[in-house]
Amino acid sequence: MDDDALMNQLRDWMEIFMRNSMRNFIRYAKENGLSMSQCGALIHLHHMGSAGVTDLGDHIGVSSAAASQMLDRLVQQDLIQRTEDPADRRVKQIVLTDKGQRIMEEAICARVSWLDDIFDLLSPGERKQITTALDTLIEKATQLRSPNESEH
Repeated sequence: MDDDALMNQLRDWMEIFMRNSMRNFIRYAKENGLSMSQCGALIHLHHMGSAGVTDLGDHIGVSSAAASQMLDRLVQQDLIQRTEDPADRRVKQIVLTDKGQRIMEEAICARVSWLDDIFDLLSPGERKQITTALDTLIEKATQLRSPNESEH
């Protein structure tokens, strides 16, 4: 297989993966009354543990005022909790509640649930080949990760 064919296959896989993953994630978000901005904030909190209002606003691309309003709705839904930063009481730290954590875990499961169907179609030999190829891709992708990126 030549390099162009391999790149085309990788692009095709990424397209299929992203389309299926996002379709299930968006469906789950809609079923739970969450906007994409709210999902972005919840995902960020899920990965980071906590964040400030400005950090969340920057992450999802909205002003601090807009982020604060959105976070008010998430507080009302009992998905996040605002606490004072012990080092500076003027700064609010945002964390997921138990309900917010559960929602994120369910959203992640919904996002990748279609992989179970693919897995069931694979023979043991195909599973072994894919495992080897994915190990290589993960290793190479990890080498590209900047030192400031988290493991998530």
